[in-house]
Amino acid sequence: MRRRFVPFGPVLSDLGWSQLTDALVGRACTERGKERGGQLRFFDDADDVNESLARIEEARALIRRDESLPIGETDDVGDALRRASKGGSLDPLTIIACGRAIRVAARLRKFLSNRRDPCPLLGRIGSGLPDLSGLATRIDDAFEPSGALKDTASEALASYRARARQLHHQIKERVENLLHDSDMALWVQDSFFSVRGDRYVLPIQAAFRSKVPGIVHNASQSGQTLFIEPQQIVDVGNELSIAESLALEEERQVIAELSSYLGDHASDLEDAIERLAMLDLCHASAKLANDLKAEPFTIGADGGGLRLVHARHPLLVLQGKKVIANDIELDGDESALVVSGPNAGGKTVTITTVGLCVLMARAGLPIPAREGSRVPLFSGVCSAMGDAQDLSRDLSTFSAHLRSLCDIIEVAGPNWLVLVDEIAADTDPKEGAAIAIAVLEHLADRGASVLVTTHLDEVKALGVVDSRFANAKVGFDAATLSPTYCLELGAAGVSNAIEIARQVGLPATIVERARQQLTSTGALSLALEQLDAERQRVSTELQALASDRQELDEERRALAQERAATQSARRDAERIVREEMALEIDSSRAELKAMIAELQRKPNMVRAQQVQQDLERRAHAEGQNRARLDAGVSSRAAPQIPEVGGRVKVLSLGSEGEVLAVDEEGATVAMGSLRSRVLFTDLVVTAKPSSKGKSARANQSRPQPSEVAAGTIDHGEASCDVRGMRADDALRQIELFLDRCSYGGPPQVLIIHGHGTGALKKAIREGLEQLPYVGHYRPGDNHEGGDGVTVVDLRS
Repeated sequence: MRRRFVPFGPVLSDLGWSQLTDALVGRACTERGKERGGQLRFFDDADDVNESLARIEEARALIRRDESLPIGETDDVGDALRRASKGGSLDPLTIIACGRAIRVAARLRKFLSNRRDPCPLLGRIGSGLPDLSGLATRIDDAFEPSGALKDTASEALASYRARARQLHHQIKERVENLLHDSDMALWVQDSFFSVRGDRYVLPIQAAFRSKVPGIVHNASQSGQTLFIEPQQIVDVGNELSIAESLALEEERQVIAELSSYLGDHASDLEDAIERLAMLDLCHASAKLANDLKAEPFTIGADGGGLRLVHARHPLLVLQGKKVIANDIELDGDESALVVSGPNAGGKTVTITTVGLCVLMARAGLPIPAREGSRVPLFSGVCSAMGDAQDLSRDLSTFSAHLRSLCDIIEVAGPNWLVLVDEIAADTDPKEGAAIAIAVLEHLADRGASVLVTTHLDEVKALGVVDSRFANAKVGFDAATLSPTYCLELGAAGVSNAIEIARQVGLPATIVERARQQLTSTGALSLALEQLDAERQRVSTELQALASDRQELDEERRALAQERAATQSARRDAERIVREEMALEIDSSRAELKAMIAELQRKPNMVRAQQVQQDLERRAHAEGQNRARLDAGVSSRAAPQIPEVGGRVKVLSLGSEGEVLAVDEEGATVAMGSLRSRVLFTDLVVTAKPSSKGKSARANQSRPQPSEVAAGTIDHGEASCDVRGMRADDALRQIELFLDRCSYGGPPQVLIIHGHGTGALKKAIREGLEQLPYVGHYRPGDNHEGGDGVTVVDLRS
């Protein structure tokens, strides 16, 4: 069972909690809302905290849209309603206050009813507000703002008041007539009338009392003047008294009637007052959160670590001071945060910021910190802060401080937050440090979370030697003798006392002697300084590495963007090339079809050879372009490898043919009377060869030994004369010649190139090494033509 959250001891006054609640009260409108704000309750359950935060966030959203909750000033009329429910009569101003509350409730009910989607939680509260607009209208019609009843409060009241006004007028006329009477002028003390006890009277000289019949209602202090109601107006005055009495009785009846109506609805109105207070507190909390620039945070229902991101002291913010925001963290594995540094550097501000944020979170209020903050649901908070001297109990500052520590040790346990300012100060530093370490270790053993400020080096060392403790320091600019108020986690601060003493003018010899004393007796302090210097060096290097890493990440992103742009440009270029190739292919097809049609009409061997050469040149160039283009497209399928005797379609020509030969890169295809070597990338297999076709092709491709005698060459059919040609033309001619001979020709042929300069011979023999038809070649023998010819054995 969770321990009920009750802030221990003086923590509320230590942290200035009343200043925060005063700020909340100042932003509330209703009397009960102000009361709630001044006595803000603390929640025991994380769900209640989160619901409160969600309601406040809905109110903040309305404020951002300039649709603030229409809450007017209302009094807490709960006691009056309870009295009315028991038959008591209320005074007019209280009735008017009830009517005002009814009006506000009705207005809020309608307002929230129209905003159920953006404000479901506030709408749930508003839906319970009663709609008693009729009663509010009755109250408004009955009373003036001053509390006086209007004539329209009832017909009888209007009649009685009209009669009373008429009688007043009648009496005044008669009295004025008497004042103007010549005889009466001799007896009156002054020429005016007055009212005594609701009766009209004349100031008559006492000596002439017998001259003026009537009723004496009063006399002057000297007795020389009597205030007499003349007999002539006594009867009318009696009628006036009766009319006014009837009007007064009617007023009491009206008030009793309205009080009865309010008593009949006392329960609903009491609930309405409570709901108005809840909505008012939400609205006031929203305005406070906006003034604090608060952002959403996570409430840690399971304990865990404390993390405040960019936290600011709420009271300093409300005072309009410039506040330095800091990150404050106490990891779940750490029990205590030891805050050190110079005097007036912000140590106390740091731990009170944490304390106030914890209390605000437990009260369901947004905290002055950035999003990403996390506040545990502490079971309790206790503190020992400020000047604890108690002269009434003969306690010194140190003794009173120890008494506070004893109280803390008695109650603090798991999931408690402990705040201690300047622990174990005001005594011998060594003994004070020993006490401080013992107390902090005890609290850590108990599972409490501790924030402590100190100047004691031994306490700072806990953050180095004990993993349960973490160090933090507040900054100080020694050059200007001013604090920076910046909190640095993971570092231990120094007091800078000697430097401050030098700056304020302490003699140099004394300052130097103090330094010597510090060097000889403050080994731990120096070690902490060296450790802090090393930590700062490592931190600087880490920042540099982080900067380098960021630059590398930016370069990597830039390269990725550049690569993406390059790939996009490449795809665009490929698309353009494909479109251009398609146009060129269509044009070439049309030209070739026209050439083939011409050859079919007029067969011509020379023209056929020219067409075939042009065909092969175009097909070869288009095949190479297609191969280069398709090499960069990873998704392209592997080319099909045809078989000799099979049928294929040449993509660049749009024609089908039979495969005559296959090499490593392409195939020789017969398309009618034309033969062409085509790359695999320009072919699509349409039919595989039949077994009969394979046998026939094999028999045709190998002539029988008896057909050609060994060592004889028929120069008519087995030779190609390229003398006088350029090397490129000669090689093209030889390739066509060998292609023809490879199908049913002799196994050995003769290339006649002559001697010349030897350049043509060399180019031909180098070219023969690249042709798939050549098995091997050699210079001709003397009887064959010597070195002026080349004998080629065709590949079988």
